[in-house]
Amino acid sequence: MARTTAAGGNRAQQGAAAAGQPRRHRTFGDLVRAFGAFLALAVLVVGVPGALLYFIGSPFPHHVDSDLLQQPITSETFVNTLAVVVWLAWAQFTACVLVEAKAAVSGVGMPAHVPGSGPSQLLARQLIAALLLVGVSTAGLIPGLSQLGQSHQMESQARPGVAATAQQTPGQQAAAHQAAVQHQTGPQSSTAQGVAQHTQKATKFYRINPPEGRHHDSLWEIAQRHLGDGRRYKEIYELNKDRVQPDGSRLSQASLIRPGWVMEMPADAHGGDLVEMPVAAPHTAPDIEHYAQHGGAKDTVQEGAHATTQTPGTEQQGGGAGGSGGSGGGQQHEAGAVAEAVHAVSGSHGFELSEALIGAPLLAAGLLAALGRRRRTALWQSLTAGGMRTPRTPTGPQADVADALRIGADQDAVAFLDRALRSLSARLDADGRKLPTVYAAWLTDTSLHLQLAWPDGLPPAPWTTGQDDTFWQLERAHLAEDADTSAAAPYPGLVVLGTLDDARLLLNLEAVPGIVSLAGAPADRDAVLSSVAAELATNGWSDRMTVTLVGFAEDLTALAPARVRHIATVPEVLEIMAAETVQRAGALRTAGQDSVLTGRTGPAQHTQWAPHLVLLAAEPDEQEAQRLAELAADAGRLGIGYLVATSDSDLPGAAWELEITPAGRLLAPLLGLDMKAQLLPRAQYEAVLRLFAEAGGDDGPGPDSPPFLVDLSDQGRPGVYARLLGRFEVTGLPEPEAERSRLLHEALALLLLHREGVHPRVLASALWPRGVTEDVRDALIARLRTWLGTDPDGGERLTIDDTGRIVLSTSVVSDWDVLQTLHHEATEGRAAGDPVARRRLLTDALSLARGRLFEDRAPGRYGWLGHEIVDAQHPVLVAEIALALAGLHLDAGKPKAAVAAVETGMGIAPNDERLWLAYLRATHAIGDPARLEAAAASLITRSNALNGPSRGLPPRVEALLDELHPTWRDPIAN
Repeated sequence: MARTTAAGGNRAQQGAAAAGQPRRHRTFGDLVRAFGAFLALAVLVVGVPGALLYFIGSPFPHHVDSDLLQQPITSETFVNTLAVVVWLAWAQFTACVLVEAKAAVSGVGMPAHVPGSGPSQLLARQLIAALLLVGVSTAGLIPGLSQLGQSHQMESQARPGVAATAQQTPGQQAAAHQAAVQHQTGPQSSTAQGVAQHTQKATKFYRINPPEGRHHDSLWEIAQRHLGDGRRYKEIYELNKDRVQPDGSRLSQASLIRPGWVMEMPADAHGGDLVEMPVAAPHTAPDIEHYAQHGGAKDTVQEGAHATTQTPGTEQQGGGAGGSGGSGGGQQHEAGAVAEAVHAVSGSHGFELSEALIGAPLLAAGLLAALGRRRRTALWQSLTAGGMRTPRTPTGPQADVADALRIGADQDAVAFLDRALRSLSARLDADGRKLPTVYAAWLTDTSLHLQLAWPDGLPPAPWTTGQDDTFWQLERAHLAEDADTSAAAPYPGLVVLGTLDDARLLLNLEAVPGIVSLAGAPADRDAVLSSVAAELATNGWSDRMTVTLVGFAEDLTALAPARVRHIATVPEVLEIMAAETVQRAGALRTAGQDSVLTGRTGPAQHTQWAPHLVLLAAEPDEQEAQRLAELAADAGRLGIGYLVATSDSDLPGAAWELEITPAGRLLAPLLGLDMKAQLLPRAQYEAVLRLFAEAGGDDGPGPDSPPFLVDLSDQGRPGVYARLLGRFEVTGLPEPEAERSRLLHEALALLLLHREGVHPRVLASALWPRGVTEDVRDALIARLRTWLGTDPDGGERLTIDDTGRIVLSTSVVSDWDVLQTLHHEATEGRAAGDPVARRRLLTDALSLARGRLFEDRAPGRYGWLGHEIVDAQHPVLVAEIALALAGLHLDAGKPKAAVAAVETGMGIAPNDERLWLAYLRATHAIGDPARLEAAAASLITRSNALNGPSRGLPPRVEALLDELHPTWRDPIAN
């Protein structure tokens, strides 16, 4: 971890003052400490060698006797040996002083590490820092080794987005330099005057709000809102200093406040979220009343982990400020406490996780994969629009839906279904056989059963015959890892309708000889149709497909723009399908095929064999229903399927009649089915659509989520610093037990990449994709809380927020947080207009690019990363940083530095064409043709490995080489 220089403390103080924090002036104690440091340095650097020379003499011998090793050992020998050791220690300490003094005075770069110095260099750094107090107004200095892992958690008033402090994190000096351009405005208001305004008749109170997104409450902002001047925060502090808060702790520093604390306010405070309480005021929140009357802590044991007031929007943060997770009780008691907090808090907020999505693993897996694709598409589109946008963090119902998708998704089941069907098609094709007509499939945890329309011989191994000749079955364990899955998807129209005895029924809509009708109440029908539409749009066992939705209230196109289309009325879809029916029938005759199934194997594959599934939420009238029945008469052979909602169970042309009951049961009397339906209720359906709209950035002008910004000044000292880029390392915590280490590190990694919080069920599904019991999950959370420990102020580093999600405190920071912060400051902060400051920030950021995320992760772990946008965002962000830094170096006339920056970026994003172009331009700027030729050769090698020799370099790269090095093709031709 990088070490903070003492000179950075001056810049950090300037930034703090500019942000509105009170600037501390030099005191007499500062001068005394500086003078003491000067004396200590003088004694250690000058006095020690002087004393040695005076009392013992030079460390170098005047002459060397040939029989030196044969001389007897006397007391003088011991003294001389000890003197040599002291001389060596002095030399090492002097080297440390010189290194630290150079870094402190220059303010550029990190202090070099003197080998074997350890405590000596730490002592030298602290003495140099203390000496510089004569020119510094405060000391945000590095703690001693005994303080490693502790934090001094301070709120940043410079901007709401700065939600964490940073201890010895890379980029501190550049960030402090950026903060130095700010200035403090106006004098501090008088604290005494504010205290005098307090009255005894009516006391006003304010409850500290829990964090919202990236915003954390602070006394400065409270004073700004309710007193009209943020500089009056001292009045609030003086009124509440050392008062016992409802959780039993006390306010000791103005920057350390916690959600749920109650602040007594000056009499002239104003604002709607204040509580004014006269004597014996009725209907006042219990903790505010207790605080006002007694000024002490109330007993919170009986209230659980979550307390609320009658003031809207001011819920106390769950898990807030209890004692250290590592003290008292035992593991069982700790796990029980966490479980109680999780259950108490998660049930108290306004949004609930969608059990409909959690209970639909194939649908959830498809939606989650589609959501990831949409976010990645939006990420690349933002680059072409001029800058990388930060993906929005879902909130409210969208956040709950996103959590439900992560919990419910069963990617393994989707992969098994897809591989099983494709391998079956490949085996049949190899044997010269046609695909059988499949009406339905039953999927369990261990096997897949295909229900055939009629017997079609024996299935190819490893498939076997099921309960009769019309069932083919495959055990999941018998599907070979190297099975041939290159065939086209044979049954893309399969879609889940419901579950029966833990088996999921998938109906093959395109194979049904006629219409599938769905009767029931309108809301219940819509929930079934929404589930079917969403799964058809996103499932992972289809290639090409068209899904036409008729009469749906909301546009589902965002889920799969290439698959889904909306049509408003039934007459319009009838006209379209009449033309397509004729076209498909003619195409089959021309190709000499009996049905679309015969066209999905062998060399006769054609785009016309992709299914077209029509879902009608709008009920057709009698004439429209008759016309629809005529079109559907031959639909099964043509690969067209119809699912029609109706209030009349007797729909013309209906081959299968389904009915959804208010209890959520799906009935098919003719088929003898009574099962639990797979539903997507309207509330969750709308939340899914909003989630996709936000992921694509097409939901209006709302701002994107800012990155989690950390305080990179010398005042920043996180208690825990994790390196996620490259090898996963954690500093500031003891090493956990070996058998627990893997899960604890992975859980911490997931939380660090989701600063908005992670629902306990999401954490469990990520760590145990195949399922886990609640007691095991809660035991892990308790163990993680104990491992992370507490901050020096007593606040836990892992808490449960008011939405039931696990949240890390701002004292836990990762290099990914620092990387995003440095890029944000260089591109959107004040450094954006200062090339020198930008270059420093971007250099520090690029130095963090040690490798890909969790480069040393164990095989089979971190599977959840495949659905995280950060997995795609990280290389793109590194490329952006490398390109920006290379441009600054070229502007400064330093092409070699530009080449080095681009090469670092290519190490993380090797296939980014923008980096290739920048690499050639920077190399050309050096003016060495041989070097440019070597660069072209390296790109050709890279392109051949990526795309094969036949494709060559990307067109834009070739065009640039033609311009910069016209003869680059000659070696290839020869």
